[in-house]
Amino acid sequence: MRTGEMGQGATKESKPLLSVNAAGKRKLRVQKVLPELWALLRPHHKLIYLGIFLLLVDKLSGLVLPLSTKVLIDNVIGKHNGYLLAPLIGALLLATILQAICSFVLSQALSKAAWSLITDLRIQVQEHIGKLPVAFYDANRTGALVSRIMTDVEGLRNLMGAGMVEFCGGILTAVMAFGVLMWISAKLTLLIFVIMAVFILTLRKVFGAIRPIYHERRIIYAEITGRLTESLGGVRVVKSYHAEDREAGVFAAGARRLLANLMKAITAISFMSMSTSLVIGIVGSLVMFVGAREILGHKITLGSYVTYTVFLAYLLAPAFQLSSIGTQLTEAIAGLDRTYEVLAEDQEDSDPRRTVKLPKKPNGEVVFDNVDFAYETDKPVLNGISFVANPGTVTALVGPSGSGKSTIINLISAFHISEQGKITVDGVDINTVDLGSYRIHLGVVLQESFLFDGTIRENIAFSRPAATEEEIMEAARIARVDEFAYRFPDGFNTIIGERGVKLSGGQRQRISIARAILADPGILILDEATSSLDSESEAFIQEGLSWLMKGRTTFVIAHRLSTIRKADQILFLETGRIMERGTHAELIEAKGRYYDLYTKQYALESNLFLAPGEGEASEPEETAVAGKTGDISFRQALRGLR
Repeated sequence: MRTGEMGQGATKESKPLLSVNAAGKRKLRVQKVLPELWALLRPHHKLIYLGIFLLLVDKLSGLVLPLSTKVLIDNVIGKHNGYLLAPLIGALLLATILQAICSFVLSQALSKAAWSLITDLRIQVQEHIGKLPVAFYDANRTGALVSRIMTDVEGLRNLMGAGMVEFCGGILTAVMAFGVLMWISAKLTLLIFVIMAVFILTLRKVFGAIRPIYHERRIIYAEITGRLTESLGGVRVVKSYHAEDREAGVFAAGARRLLANLMKAITAISFMSMSTSLVIGIVGSLVMFVGAREILGHKITLGSYVTYTVFLAYLLAPAFQLSSIGTQLTEAIAGLDRTYEVLAEDQEDSDPRRTVKLPKKPNGEVVFDNVDFAYETDKPVLNGISFVANPGTVTALVGPSGSGKSTIINLISAFHISEQGKITVDGVDINTVDLGSYRIHLGVVLQESFLFDGTIRENIAFSRPAATEEEIMEAARIARVDEFAYRFPDGFNTIIGERGVKLSGGQRQRISIARAILADPGILILDEATSSLDSESEAFIQEGLSWLMKGRTTFVIAHRLSTIRKADQILFLETGRIMERGTHAELIEAKGRYYDLYTKQYALESNLFLAPGEGEASEPEETAVAGKTGDISFRQALRGLR
């Protein structure tokens, strides 16, 4: 399928939002997240400067109300200057209107910008994850990756939206209030400042303890989501084995882990709330005691005292808001931590060696030269694999489970890199090939065909979206998709459901073959393409496969050996080594491991699936022909099974 072709153009033109060092995994802390966050926000610096200006005007306008209390009490009421009341109220209303306008514009601009950035970051993370190697997907659940893309990036909403505005606005107001308080009573203000400093240092330690809790919560949530996605996707398997209660138990265990995490966070937040209450009580009592003595000693006026208490609230409010806003920001940074962890993963085409582009129509010669491979250190899967697949030939991979057949296919698909030895395509080292120019020449038909929740036409066209309607219909005709598609009321526009659940196995496989035919690949991979089908479905599909294989370098994995008799070479693998190689006729004549497996399998199939008297006469005859020419058609192979 031309998966490389689909995302190639967009990748080169789109500019990354984040500059992340992709040298490998790293430990991400707040001091590393913030510079990268600024790199994300830097392209929107004009909006940020506008936001700072609006925030400044907003907070300055907000100071008019508390400042007016001193004038109202001391001058208007205390000195009976009624003529000052109208200008005072007018200034207050003007400031209120100005504050309301600034608040609206600021909220609108930053909130919309935040969601735009979230969308852009989601797109970047999805694009990046899509280009990570298969090994990354093997190590991470699908649901966890969905959580990374959709949930973790939403931290930007608080880091740039209302949470950050409240946080920065509160700090700005506190700084202004501190100046006014120092003007009214420097001694009392410094005493309160010492108390607040102790409180803020305490909160800092609490946030340092609570941040790992939120990071762990993201991980737990992703694990629960991943397992839940698997359970819902495999609901037929779950119900078939009456495992509903078991899956409910697994989910309940995860939910309890999440609850335990939440309890830790609640304890920390409760401690912050308790500390806040204590500070309010201590500071309030202190202000009341000192303020009353100052008024009785005629050192400050009643208006100054009222103004002081109002501005004190402006000073204390940001510190008290830290328990809620700070929690939001801490959770947001924890989510972005996980986002950056993904973005720090190496893309599979990041290797600087991958610069060679294959021609539009490669010959398709594939050569393995003494290749070794292991998924885990000291656990080799392939040992000294060497063979040549000439252009237009069929190479069949046969052997017991775990012998290395699928690993060879993965290496041909460039999903993994060989540790020793060399794999070449048309003489070019596959480790130096640009993956986009290589994979557009690959066609894959798997045992379990993956189909998307769309129409039949869309699933066929997935391999080549730019194909014409005539080309799509021709591929469908060759794969015999039209025979069942027109039975549906909507024909090729029929929605087939998630993973093609509304179709039979044979119908799904025919769509998969049509998709591969439309891709027109130079190298074709058939991985157990017919092993799970009934004889009638297999007959239709083998006909489509035989057309698809013409003139293409084909690799076939098959446990049903009758389907590979016509292969140009058969490689019998065991424990990661090629034990035997040759044509069907040569391997039968050699009477080695392949011969034993073939005869045992034929006997088993005869006993299980053939009616008494069927097949006995045809098998020796076809075996004899195979021994002379090795040229037996797919239909003959099918008749051999019947």
